[in-house]
Parts: sequence; structure tokens; C-alpha cells
Amino acid sequence: MRVDFVIGGTQKGGTSALDAFLRQHPQICLPETRKELHFFDKEENFGGKPAYKKYHANFKPAPQHRVIGEATPIYMYWDAAPSRIWSYNSGMKWVLVLRHPVKRAFSAWNMETKRGAERVSFKEAVAQESMRCREALPLQHRIFSYLDRGFYAHQIRRLFNTFGQENCLILLNEDLRTNHQITLRSVFDFLKVDPSFVPPEASVFEHEYDQGIEPELYSKLMDLFYFDIKQLERLLSRDLSSWSESSP
Repeated sequence: MRVDFVIGGTQKGGTSALDAFLRQHPQICLPETRKELHFFDKEENFGGKPAYKKYHANFKPAPQHRVIGEATPIYMYWDAAPSRIWSYNSGMKWVLVLRHPVKRAFSAWNMETKRGAERVSFKEAVAQESMRCREALPLQHRIFSYLDRGFYAHQIRRLFNTFGQENCLILLNEDLRTNHQITLRSVFDFLKVDPSFVPPEASVFEHEYDQGIEPELYSKLMDLFYFDIKQLERLLSRDLSSWSESSP
């Protein structure tokens, strides 16, 4: 057995929705145990020889399945994950769903607040991020890395350099929302499964928050991401001006 693809990012980008849609395709095998396996980002799995049998135990491929995959969004962000995945399968295909970096950060903060892991305001959280994340060094922080996860250019460049651009499919969250069927067809084509399969429409992207981002803070954070977004535009050959023009 060998896993052929990962939905490797980004957290709060729409990966749960994409996972749900791919599970409906009769030729795609995804884990029966849970959505996020977190195999390649766990240090304890790589202290010695990786226990790939333990990893593979999550999958139950059937004769009709043509590809096997899993969705763990932190793989794109976690420094050691790409090299570990390359050692496992140098031909691994990556499907990434990127989201407006400030809105992604705010969504992650909301999620952690509801979970009880976050107890300060969004403004305080981003102001204290560097200091709070030091406690995880030399690793990245799994919870408080709200802004750091949104600097996509370096993460994408690393994957291109490691796996080749042809093995990376980069989507935007808005692609799934506004061009649902066309976007899914592009994923099916990329994975080399039947592109004519049409999963049912589903509205799974809208989230209501108790409060929004303060306009002044939003503007400040957009300035922080400005150059990274410009780099990402060049990497993807795609206009991302809508990110700069959108409101909080």
C-alpha cells in the first residue's frame, strides 16, 4: 500500500469540505478512522524507523479505488513534514486550499477560542504571537501560529522545490465556493480519477462569528502580508488582488 496524495493545507482553508466531497468519489480511498491522521507532523513517529504499517492501518482500499489519500492541513506548514513525505513517496501529489491570510487567522482564532485553548482577544493574540510561539521552539506552535501559517509563499516554494510544481494543485477557498463543480473536476483530473463524477452541492463554507475584525487591525495585518501575497501571485501566476480589496 502507498498513499498517493495529501490535502496538505491550509488550516481553516476549506480542507474539511474538500475531504467530504472527495469521499463521495467511488475511485478515491480516504481514511476510515478520521479525517486528519497527523502522521508526518508527529515527532514521535520519526524517532527511528517510521511505522508505516501503523499509518496504512487507517485505510481500507477496495478494488474500485484508484488512489489513496488523506487530509492533514498542517503538513504544508510543518517544517519537517514535506521531507518526511518525500522520503515516504517522492511522487506524492499535494492538493492545497489557500484562504485570505487575515481571514484564515481570524477563523483559526475563533476555532481555538471555542475549543477553550485560546483565552485572549484576536488583537492580543496576534500581538503576542511571536512571544507565545517561542514555547514550542525548535518546532512551530500548533495553536498560536495564527499569522505565521498565512505566509504561504515560502511554504508553496518549498513544496514546488521538493515535489515539483506538476505534483502540486493550488486552489483558493473562493474557488470551491464560487466555482464548485469546475474546481472539483480539476481535482479529479489532477488525481487521475473519473472527472465526470459530480458530488452533490453543499453549503459548508459560511461561518458566523460573534464579532468581526477591527478595521484598523485588519488594515495593519494586510500591510504585514502585502509582500508575501505579491510573491504568491508570481509563484501561482494568479491575480490575488481580490484579497487586498476585500473588507474585514
